[in-house]
This record gives sequence, structure tokens and C-alpha cells, in this order.
Amino acid sequence: MTKFVKVFGPGCLKCETLYENVKKAAEELGIETFIEKVQDIKQMALFGVFKTPGLWIDGQVVSQGEVLSVEEIKKLLSK
Repeated sequence: MTKFVKVFGPGCLKCETLYENVKKAAEELGIETFIEKVQDIKQMALFGVFKTPGLWIDGQVVSQGEVLSVEEIKKLLSK
């Protein structure tokens, strides 16, 4: 089953780190994942993300304003 993930942020170091952690977590789990970077402020607001980096998985915002570890992301992707 494919997971749909959005990483919200302006392209800062924290945002890029979160993006890389998502890629690594999905790879380690062997889960097919479509990961999209969202840098548009209007899109962030539409999704309810007001602190970056933000993480959205399969229809819900699961994190804002923090860089989750690979292990934390693996738990979220496994749900």
C-alpha cells in the first residue's frame, strides 16, 4: 500500500533533514511512499501547517515545528 507524504517548509536545513529522514524511514520499512515537498505558504496554510517543518501523512498533519527522527517516522508510517 502506497503512503502519501508531504513535507512542508521553505527549504531550510530542518526541512531538508526531515525530508531525508522520511525517505530513509520509508526505505528501511520497504514501504512504497510518494513524498512531496511543499514550499508554498498558501498551501501550508490550506493544510493547517503553521510551524515548519511540517509533516503530513495520508491525510493528516502528524508533526509541526520539529524534525522527527527516522525511528519516529517509521512508527508513523507503520500505522
